[in-house]
Amino acid sequence: MIVIGRGGGYPLKCRNSYLGLVVELTSKFCSRFAIVGVVILLSVASALADAQRGTLVHEATLHVAPNEDAAKLGQAGRGHELIVIESSRDWVHVEALLTEPRKSDSDDDEEHPSKTVTGWVMGKALVTTATPNGDKIIFGEAADSEDQASRRRGRRDAAQDAMRLYYRVYDLFPSSPLAGEALYRAADIRWQMERSDVMTRPSARERDAYLRGAIDEEWMKLVIKKFPGSKWADLAAFHLIDNKLCGDWQGASKCPEKEADTYEKYANDHAQSPAAPEALYDAAWRRSALIEIFKTELNQKKAEETKNRALSLAQKIVSQFPQSDWSLRAQRLIFYIQQGVPTYGNVTE
Repeated sequence: MIVIGRGGGYPLKCRNSYLGLVVELTSKFCSRFAIVGVVILLSVASALADAQRGTLVHEATLHVAPNEDAAKLGQAGRGHELIVIESSRDWVHVEALLTEPRKSDSDDDEEHPSKTVTGWVMGKALVTTATPNGDKIIFGEAADSEDQASRRRGRRDAAQDAMRLYYRVYDLFPSSPLAGEALYRAADIRWQMERSDVMTRPSARERDAYLRGAIDEEWMKLVIKKFPGSKWADLAAFHLIDNKLCGDWQGASKCPEKEADTYEKYANDHAQSPAAPEALYDAAWRRSALIEIFKTELNQKKAEETKNRALSLAQKIVSQFPQSDWSLRAQRLIFYIQQGVPTYGNVTE
């Protein structure tokens, strides 16, 4: 409560900062006026919190009224967030947030301002927080959209649909057993799309990673923050290595040596990760590549050291992950190293 004027004692002009009102009251009522503002604010917040939220598992048209002949406001696609205002028979009055999911709770992206449309949609394809097995339904639609995206003639923008739908499982059903995997899959799809963009730029050929555009890490870091110690957090951490990799090694030992260390550290820190055997293989292959690189740098001692280290890493994969495809690739790498077949240079992996 802010006193903004005094007319010779009484009355007082009191502004309620919660309601944005200015009224004249005697001083003993000013504090009560402030309390009323807080109560109303909390009531509004409670009503918003209690509102049903949901998403569409099939695109639908927004109308100005609950009638198919009513004017169209636009299309609401799969995975966009919807807030239910009211229902009328087969129709649902919603506030549709037609933007991509935020990268974090504090995200305020000015380049992609929010677009909110209020209208009526048919409720057939609407899944809300009150829908039985809603998390499984949305996850299933996300998986189908992801499959569509992998097909040569799949549905247009299916990858974006899948990303939004997976995110919505986490967003609408944070306690679901599927929430961690859903958030990771959403982050993985976005990571792949951004990585493809980054790697097609001319800067991707630069040797040092900092000379090219970085892939946005926020969603992967969100997975690690929300689901620490899970395999999804381990997989998210593995993705983050991409931003540390060089473009073109340019035949020098600096990059592959640094990258091998990074992959080894990941495998040691995340021994139970599904990506652990891949990380070990990535480290072993870089050590094998360094054999030839050190020879060109006339450093025979380091060439022998890195050969032994590459063999040790490859054998570790075979012994610890015998059922993995990486074990078979490691067997091949061991053969190459023992036979003296270069894995970098004229004969490459």
